[in-house]
Amino acid sequence: MSLAAYIDHTILKPTTLVSDVEKLCKEANDYGFAAVCVPPNFVRKAKSFLNNSSVKVATVIGFPFGYAAVEAKLAEIVLAMVDGVDELDVVVNISAIKNQDWGYLANELNHIMPVVKSKNKVIKIIIESGVLTDDEIIKCCELYGVAGIDYLKTSTGYAEKGATIEAVKLFRLHLPAAVQIKASGGIRDYAFAAALVAAGATRLGCSASVAIVNGANDGHNATY
Repeated sequence: MSLAAYIDHTILKPTTLVSDVEKLCKEANDYGFAAVCVPPNFVRKAKSFLNNSSVKVATVIGFPFGYAAVEAKLAEIVLAMVDGVDELDVVVNISAIKNQDWGYLANELNHIMPVVKSKNKVIKIIIESGVLTDDEIIKCCELYGVAGIDYLKTSTGYAEKGATIEAVKLFRLHLPAAVQIKASGGIRDYAFAAALVAAGATRLGCSASVAIVNGANDGHNATY
């Protein structure tokens, strides 16, 4: 299995350098990754590095904890769109999920979705599945699944637990067929990446992307 087309090649560390973003974009072009995912302040740079490339530019909103005010998230979204972003990975208010405040989350979503869709951008909603119960995940699938989002995403990579095969399967079981799944957080080798795709993920957020795709040549992973 060729995984390159599934991968959002990602760098989100707070010490990110322009040279890091340039390298990320070159690797994404060379390997044919789906997108690069960069901090908001690097969207414009990434677009310039990927000029005339089919690789998309994604960024994160409300990252990594999701508890920024809706107005702050909207400002981040608008600025990212001005800079030319193609895809938006939005961390919803995880605290609201844990407090069962579904009204707040619906309001947050109702403010975000029209802005994103007015410009035909792809939206990936991050719910941090590693800190949620199965019941909370299912409720998120129900809430976000009917809202017209493009992807439900497992993790930011900053929680104590990232993507799991079990979470991806749970997502797939409870999401409408039209909503895709992005697995992210702790994906460092080919075997795990391929298993997540087999479970239903159609995008993978990875910083170890090059090592993962090169790992396809490892005989131990041949069954994937």
